[in-house]
Amino acid sequence: MGAWNGWYHVDGHTYGTWLPGDPRGWREKGHRKHVPGDYRKPPPRGFGDEVLKRSRDSLRHPPVRFTPPQRETAGKSLVEMLISQQVEVIAASVDAVHYHILARFPDTQVRPRVGRAKKHAWFSLREQEEIRRVWERLCNVTPVADRAHQVRVYNYILEHAEKGAWTWSYKQGLHWTQDQHVPDSAPK
Repeated sequence: MGAWNGWYHVDGHTYGTWLPGDPRGWREKGHRKHVPGDYRKPPPRGFGDEVLKRSRDSLRHPPVRFTPPQRETAGKSLVEMLISQQVEVIAASVDAVHYHILARFPDTQVRPRVGRAKKHAWFSLREQEEIRRVWERLCNVTPVADRAHQVRVYNYILEHAEKGAWTWSYKQGLHWTQDQHVPDSAPK
């Protein structure tokens, strides 16, 4: 299924915060092993305990949890870099362990563009303190099906503010930049 007018909902996690064996559910790479349930209906209690222990033992760095100032830095950096790549961002949120972005991409190169934005955010965060690794490698990319879907995702992302996330909407503009550039990606 293609994305409606190039709109995608992109989300991902910080390093080490959602591992194979997690009680919220997980998927084996390539679906090699069937894992019952997902984050809405988790697998049976104790199902992935051994897998989770191996996953935690294999981490090279401690899991990353953002403080409120780090959430803001990461969020602003993600939005700035995406806009500089001609991506029309209309909503973004960053909480302690994950991010969400609703944006229109000029092509199907969603993951590479988000990867560059994550790298930019890492550099911005690294200026504040010593951080070795920030993000999980890949991100989830969900094509937006239609206008109603776009509105639901937009509201969903901004509702994360109620849980302590840094949120941003195109309505705010890039007030933190000197040129006051406002993306012209307002939903119609």
